[in-house]
Formats: sequence, structure tokens, C-alpha cells
Amino acid sequence: MRARHLSILGATLALCTGTGAAPAGAAVTPLPAEACGAVQYGGAGEPSALLATDLPMQGASRTRSLQMVEGVRLSLERRGWQSGGVGVALQACDDADSHTGAWSPARCDRNARFYAANAQLLGVVGTYNSGCAQRIVPVLNRAGIAMVSPGNTLVCLTLKAASCKPDEPVKYFPTLARTYARVVPNDSYQGSALATYAVQTLKARRIVVLSGGDATSTGQAAALRGATRALGAKVVAARTWNVRATRYRTLFEDLRRQRPDAILLAGLTEQHGGQLIRDKVAVLGPNGGAVKLLAMDGFAQTSTVSVAGPAAKGMFVSTPGSAPELLKSALGKQTVAALKARFPGRPVEPFAPYATQAADVLLTSFAANVGKPRPAVARGLYGLRIRGGVIGNFAITVSGDPTPARVTVSVARGKDFLPLTTVSPKEDTVFGALSTG
Repeated sequence: MRARHLSILGATLALCTGTGAAPAGAAVTPLPAEACGAVQYGGAGEPSALLATDLPMQGASRTRSLQMVEGVRLSLERRGWQSGGVGVALQACDDADSHTGAWSPARCDRNARFYAANAQLLGVVGTYNSGCAQRIVPVLNRAGIAMVSPGNTLVCLTLKAASCKPDEPVKYFPTLARTYARVVPNDSYQGSALATYAVQTLKARRIVVLSGGDATSTGQAAALRGATRALGAKVVAARTWNVRATRYRTLFEDLRRQRPDAILLAGLTEQHGGQLIRDKVAVLGPNGGAVKLLAMDGFAQTSTVSVAGPAAKGMFVSTPGSAPELLKSALGKQTVAALKARFPGRPVEPFAPYATQAADVLLTSFAANVGKPRPAVARGLYGLRIRGGVIGNFAITVSGDPTPARVTVSVARGKDFLPLTTVSPKEDTVFGALSTG
């Protein structure tokens, strides 16, 4: 059944203390329209609980985010829009800046306040960008609201690493009880996998690491450097590109003197990534040539190929987890088929099935804790074991990270990235990624 829109804007806003359960049978209070779309519900009767998504719904990320929202909707539809006997509605919220299309600190802060003030909110599927999660997680923690991310990869959200600040990850959980988990591997695994592919498969020995400069990109760059060194290769340069610049030829002309075999990018397509790729090719040659180009998941979207044009050809990208085409479980295959049907003519975005899995995790914990104070939903995430899930068999560890960890490497061909292989990095390489600041 397709979701219907609910007109319940006149409902009274109930402030959430973080200790009370949502009132049974009460109509949901919608999150404000300035941050979120219409409330959607396709079940019987009226919903009394609300599930939100927090994603960048504008700019280059819009296509990816639309599929991720649809992935969450699939999870609800399979349950008849209920969990534990409670009707659950959906609202998709936007954390992107209308001018840049990238996540906005101000919008993430605003959204966090709206979530904390909604007593019927059972949890949030989000965010995509780890920098946004850094702002939202502490607010939700104080309110006792669970958040499960299908896309955050910043190590410091859940674990201590050399690249983390002294107060990370403790500062994200001011109540000292964790309320955040993710269903994708963190950057220590992703950085290790991408470096492993560059060194062992592409035989790169002299590597340049470039960062977009934001917190997530900086952490990813540190993981890449540490893993590269653990694999026995040399990092000949580590730089930050100016995300406000319009040309990068001077940068690559300078790097050419280092005689690199590979350029590894840690950043976002939205950070002038298209121009960065074009200028790399203009100065250092095609990506399939002497100097390979590899990038972390911030570039792993169809819009990267669109904005970079022919220069993207032969570029490798990593995505945490398994690519849609490589999902082996029956539920994973069904999810991918459903997304293909709902977005005809478009490839399934890598994180869309993970959004379905994130929603499944939240709804599973909610069903087991109906009637209990809301923080019980968050507590129920840790140690949760999923069998035959969208992404297969896995568990959520005490840190909030999934195990086992898998990373997909794909290559740009035609108009999209095509998955090549799944890499499970060795623990000593992961340790190197965690240990380098």
C-alpha cells in the first residue's frame, strides 16, 4: 500500500523529557514543515509513533537521498506500517543548505531540536554525513532518542582513534548511555580496504592523499595514510584541497613532482569534486593510466560521473558494505529489485539498501521495547543480532558498529560506478588506520 499524507498540523506539540514513552493511541505530532516533508502513513487506523529520516534532500545528494528515504519506506511497508502492534508513520527531513546542496550545521542543529521536542518520535534513520551526526547525536542522546545511520563512517563517532579529538567519542553521549549505532563499517575499515586495493591490486607504491578538509574527510584521510603505511607503501604527500576554488591544476602540477602512482581522495563530490577530477586527468593523465585515482564513499554516487564527465572514467571508489549488486541475502535481493522498480532507468544507490537495514534495526528494537521508556529502544540496539537481513547476517557491537565489516570497490564506467569486488581488510591494516593521526 502506498503511503498517504496525514493532515495533522493542528496537533499539540508534546515536549520530550527523554524518559517517557509515547502515549498509546495518540496521533503523531508532525515534525515542522520547515525541516521535513509531509507525514506519510499507509497502515490501518492512525499512527501513534513517528520514524524520521535525516538526509541532504537537495543538490548533488538529492538522488541518493530520495532512494534512501524509499528504502526506509520499504521497511515500513513490509511491516504493514506497524511495529510491536503500534502504527508507525514516516517523515523525511532535510539537513542540506539550499545554496550549496551540502549538509548544513545550522540545519542539523535545527533538526536536532525538532526531534528532541517530539514525544512520538521513536528514532531517526540518519544521517548520511558524519559531520551532521556530530551535531545531532548529543542532542538526541540527552532526549533518549535512538539514531541508526546508513551512511556515517567517521571513526570518532563510536571509537577512539589517533585522529580523534581527546573528548571523542565521549562528548557525543553526554548521558554516558549510548543512543547511536550504524549499519555501515567505519572509516578505519573503509580506508584500509581502499588502501589495500591501491597497494595490492593496483600495485601503487607512492601515494598522495587529498582531503576536503571537513571533519569526516580529515578522519578518512588519516585512515588512508595509516593503512597505506601499514601495507608498506609510501605516502609522498598529504594535502587539503580548497573546496572554494574553481581550478586545481596548480595543485596537481605541484603533486606531479612527487611522482605518485595513485591519488586517494577523502571528501565529497559537493566540494567541487567534479573539477578536482577533471584537473587531475588534465595534469596527471587518465585514471586508468600511470596515476590511478581512488576515492572514499563521498564520491561514490552517480552524480560524480555526471559532474566530472569523461574524466571520471577508470576512477575507483569505495563504499562501506556490499554494493547493491553484491548483496546475497533473499531480503537484500528483494530490496534491490523493489528500488529498481521504483526508480526505473536509474541504478540503485549504494546506501539505499542500508537505509532499509537501518530502519529494520530501529523497528526491531522498538517492537521489543513497546511500552517502555524511550531510551530502551536505544539500549536494545547494542548486541542486536540480525539473521537474513537486507545486508545479510551481522550484529551491532557495544560500540554501535556492525560486525563483520565489508567494503566494496567500484570503477567508473559509462554513466555510473560498477562494483568490482568486496574487500575485507586485515586487522593489522585496520589497526594502522586507527593509529595514525
